[in-house]
Amino acid sequence: MKDLTQTLATGKNFIGFTVAGDPDLDHTVDYVVAMAEAGADVVEIGIAFSDPSADGPTILSADQRALANDVTTDQVFETVAKIREKTDVPLVFLTYTNIVFKYGYLNFLKKMKANDVQGIILPDMPLEEQKDFLPMVKNQGRHLIQLVTSQSKDRLPKILEEASGFVYVVSSLGITGTRQKLSNEANDLIAEIRKYSQVPVGVGFGISQVDQASQFPAANAIIVGSALVDIIAQHPDDASPYLTDFIHKMKEAQHA
Repeated sequence: MKDLTQTLATGKNFIGFTVAGDPDLDHTVDYVVAMAEAGADVVEIGIAFSDPSADGPTILSADQRALANDVTTDQVFETVAKIREKTDVPLVFLTYTNIVFKYGYLNFLKKMKANDVQGIILPDMPLEEQKDFLPMVKNQGRHLIQLVTSQSKDRLPKILEEASGFVYVVSSLGITGTRQKLSNEANDLIAEIRKYSQVPVGVGFGISQVDQASQFPAANAIIVGSALVDIIAQHPDDASPYLTDFIHKMKEAQHA
């Protein structure tokens, strides 16, 4: 399988996102594969949670659709196994601590390893609450993706000591969702990160338009979630060509 860190270390990369089970698990397989074939360098798979504190209305609605389908964590792992039959694109989970805690930290990580999910993003698990989980992550050879914001500067050195896989830079404070205008603060934050770490950096939260794809030239990757989830919501049964077209346009803009 392609290595997450090595994949993101060079070039300008695209990380896409979808919620497992939206609109259903069979389509999730199709849409992750479509993203990979369209040029997504990494795909984040969301495991739906009833109270996703970092997510805006678009992803919240996708979570609610998945939960209405009674999607379980075991079914998500089964879906990843099917994805793995069709693509070796690096995969990362995005979910919330309670999901992993209820499943059992170690059991969850072992299942990640067995299905070659290389990293996990837990927006509600700050550095100060990682002491039990992080050693297990390292022992299983997985990555706990650290999030940083413009408010992280005083804590940045300590956060980056534990950074692996990639560092997730939050471009705009608040919740996820498409934005008409993005702040350039993330570029300053990336420069600060480079003083402490050479782990690849991805920028997300709000990137949704072609003209935003090149706004963060120092980043190793842009991360796009809500815009892709919205495409799936608009075309639940046949989103693949629309996802492909969108990703092609974003990658072209990145490399223009």
